[in-house]
Amino acid sequence: MVDFIHNNKDRYGVDAICRILPIAASTYYRTLDLADNPEHRAKRDLHDEHHAEQIKRIWKESSGRYGVRKVWQQLKREGYIIARCTVARLMQKLGIQGVWRGKNKQTTRSRDDQKRADDLVKRNFNADHPDQLWVSDFTYIQTALLHKDLKCKAPLIEPNLRRNLGKWST
Repeated sequence: MVDFIHNNKDRYGVDAICRILPIAASTYYRTLDLADNPEHRAKRDLHDEHHAEQIKRIWKESSGRYGVRKVWQQLKREGYIIARCTVARLMQKLGIQGVWRGKNKQTTRSRDDQKRADDLVKRNFNADHPDQLWVSDFTYIQTALLHKDLKCKAPLIEPNLRRNLGKWST
């Protein structure tokens, strides 16, 4: 909008354009002043710019692992006086966040009163001839750091030839 006013001010005048458009003339002049004199910006903007550089530096030094709390603590160790909520606001504005550990998903809920499957091979995994015995096991694999996403993998193995007959995953 400021560019439009700037391009048409010679023909119509700033006040006439600002009366028609929903913008105050003082806003137009303030924007021009800030473009020419960046030191006229609000103190918060100047502090934010400086702190944002430091936050980005600390976050990069941690390989993107540090979140708000650890970045804030590192800034305090380095002698900066800054509120935790300011660090959170600036990190959100910069579009950066730390890595967090998710809770481990309980995959087995064993109970004493629950009936267990019969051990048909009596823990003897040796077969006399091929295709006499097939064994399998479930394995849960966490597939993403940032999301609580578990995949289940269950390979089917023929122990006599030690070959993988197939695999099943979700």
